[in-house]
Amino acid sequence: MNLTEISIAAITLESSDPVAAEAFYAKAFGLGDRIRVRASDAPTSGFRAYTLSLVVSQPSTVDSLLGSALDAGATVVKPAKKNLWGYGGVVQAPDGSLWKVATSAKKDSGPATREVDDIVLLIGAEDVAASKQFYVEHGLTVARSFGRKYVEFAAPPKGIKLALYGRSALAKDAGVPADGTGSHRLAITSDAAFTDPDGFTWEAASN
Repeated sequence: MNLTEISIAAITLESSDPVAAEAFYAKAFGLGDRIRVRASDAPTSGFRAYTLSLVVSQPSTVDSLLGSALDAGATVVKPAKKNLWGYGGVVQAPDGSLWKVATSAKKDSGPATREVDDIVLLIGAEDVAASKQFYVEHGLTVARSFGRKYVEFAAPPKGIKLALYGRSALAKDAGVPADGTGSHRLAITSDAAFTDPDGFTWEAASN
């Protein structure tokens, strides 16, 4: 199957308490069925080798989404602040997943909203070049690439984007230690079915 003809329909997060996780995501981010939850008690510890990023238009939207996540039960990993690339922060959901909310803007251009421009799954690859080659061979198109450091693949409008970052670099960006073992507790829902070099599972969407 040529992956240029498909897109990531949803991210499925696995939780030992899926009912609570669904309630958290509805209150925190309101992303609808693009973020799904299912039950799992698969062993996992430490960094799960991915983060999920919400890219928004301005700092006040960052603050709004992070605020609702904290109200819903998330914990602060990196407080929101200005940085070289804009403004953003990181929280950890009760199910253990790490969420970064960020904007390239450093000033507001209008009233605060809760609109999310992009959802990005960043995988912390053991070998960025090898993982990049795997996805290219499966038909993904590279949108941006910075050597062996970072790769972003093309996605259709409103599609969930896939990007690759080195495992240690991604953990540092998220503000957590890079060590971790066990299940990622995440699956990628699309029209494809395979497992990538870093152990992430792509599952075919049910019709």
